[in-house]
Amino acid sequence: MAVPAEASSCVFDPDLIRRYDTAGPRYTSYPTAVQFSGDFTEQRYRQFARLSNEESDPRPLSLYLHIPFCSTLCFYCACNKVVTKNVDKAVDYLERLCHEIELQGELLDNGRPVVQMHFGGGTPTFLSAEQLERLVAHIGRHFRLTEDNARDYSIEIDPRTVSTDTLDRLQQAGFNRISLGVQDFDPVVQQAVHRIQPREDTIQLLQYARSRGFRSTNVDLIYGLPFQSVGSFSRTLDEILEALPDRLSIFNYAHLPSLFAPQQRIHEKDLPDSEEKLRILDTCVERLTGAGYVYIGMDHFARPDDLLSRSQRDGTLHRNFQGYSTHANSDLIGLGVSAISQVGRSYSQNHKDLHAYQADLDASHLATIRGIELTRDDELRRSVIEQLMCFGQVSLRQVLQAHHIDQEDYFEAELTNLQPMASDGLLTVKNDDLVEVSSAGRFLLRNICMVFDCYLGHTPGRPRHSRVI
Repeated sequence: MAVPAEASSCVFDPDLIRRYDTAGPRYTSYPTAVQFSGDFTEQRYRQFARLSNEESDPRPLSLYLHIPFCSTLCFYCACNKVVTKNVDKAVDYLERLCHEIELQGELLDNGRPVVQMHFGGGTPTFLSAEQLERLVAHIGRHFRLTEDNARDYSIEIDPRTVSTDTLDRLQQAGFNRISLGVQDFDPVVQQAVHRIQPREDTIQLLQYARSRGFRSTNVDLIYGLPFQSVGSFSRTLDEILEALPDRLSIFNYAHLPSLFAPQQRIHEKDLPDSEEKLRILDTCVERLTGAGYVYIGMDHFARPDDLLSRSQRDGTLHRNFQGYSTHANSDLIGLGVSAISQVGRSYSQNHKDLHAYQADLDASHLATIRGIELTRDDELRRSVIEQLMCFGQVSLRQVLQAHHIDQEDYFEAELTNLQPMASDGLLTVKNDDLVEVSSAGRFLLRNICMVFDCYLGHTPGRPRHSRVI
């Protein structure tokens, strides 16, 4: 796919953003997890896994392992986690996780290479270096891990608890990419969100990882936290850019205390107002693009020579539950409590409750609790949404042809609904076919994708999605 020039540029238009700032999915999947159903059972997942082995050219694998433990509670966090300082609590969990690895390894053809692996959390480095080494070795006994330079084996680390020696051991175990949670260096903000993290520890680890030849380093920041301002966040950016991470993920803090209990400890009166948040975002875009970073989409930036940027340029960028991914056309196997899998025409999720997850593994069952089998229409719309999210453009005719659908007016209603966005300069539509997102529309990708989402508005109950900005 040829990516248009505007796909690598962005124009910050605060008036447009104010008008379109509503709640909506992040589209790490389509259909989103809101549509998952308990009717999708372990047996149904096993059927899809076996079918994926029987394809004429079975897809490679991407593994995601969820390590839920954290030693301290960050008040902004919306992850599935277990907060404890008792490191022994991880022992029982690792026993069950290893059993799940064995069960999945028996189910999936061991000739399929693992081209991508990611340890997320929680805090994966809650585990000791020795536990992480043993876990990777156990995976290698049941899946085909690769030493190919193109592999993407990453782990999220907590700079407050990780030493340079730990980084060396992680690299020796096969990890070639790391992601560091920072959020903000300002001490007042850190105090308000209960995450005290000295700047020096983070910068030292970033610089050491680069010197040791890790292929890519990522830093997570969050804007919209208590007491943040343009000035304070600019100082954090200054300090981060000194270390030149390969990627930055700059997330909008979604304050949803009714859904995530830890956020009840954050006082709404302390949050920056919408205008200040827009100014912070504007500053991020200006500073990072000025420093040479490419705006990938949503909340991701990468250096031009990073694989994420190269994948966008050559048309192989992908989006899944791990966010933007450089390995398209892989089956994603989620391991651990709450982990989500994407196999063939299905999504499935493990128990979110730790005790229920462990009970299933004790009975030698996979912990699948819910999921969804995609319809033909789901697959079609997933293709449209993913191309918009990854490349900022999509040919509707080409998508229809790829899915063997001969119906020229299939997206007639959607094309009509795109017209106000076209009039506002968010996108152009050529010949009722090619949808191209403008530089000003790149911050509102979620809004554009929502036009193609046939499930929105049909799920009653409390709000399930964060605001787009």
